[in-house]
Amino acid sequence: MSKTVKTLAVAASVAAAMSAAHTASAQEQEKCYGVSMAGENDCAAGPGTTCKGTSSVDYQGNAWTLVPAGTCADIELPAMGDEPRMGSLEPLERDLPKS
Repeated sequence: MSKTVKTLAVAASVAAAMSAAHTASAQEQEKCYGVSMAGENDCAAGPGTTCKGTSSVDYQGNAWTLVPAGTCADIELPAMGDEPRMGSLEPLERDLPKS
């Protein structure tokens, strides 16, 4: 086997391993709504926002952040009065910016 072929084989193996690691990492995350601080969401946060860092209210219910899979519903947030608040796998109607 020539040196060029060996180099290409090694490069292809490294690329495949990196791709597999990235896919596994992405599968271990989930969108969790209502847990990010203002300006710290990962992407689209509903009307009035476009993408990363555009939420304007702490714990904005329609803004999401990636969290480790299986942890979203366990994230406890500061209570609103006597009502406890948690993260959600679906957009929420709470803590939305005023129009």
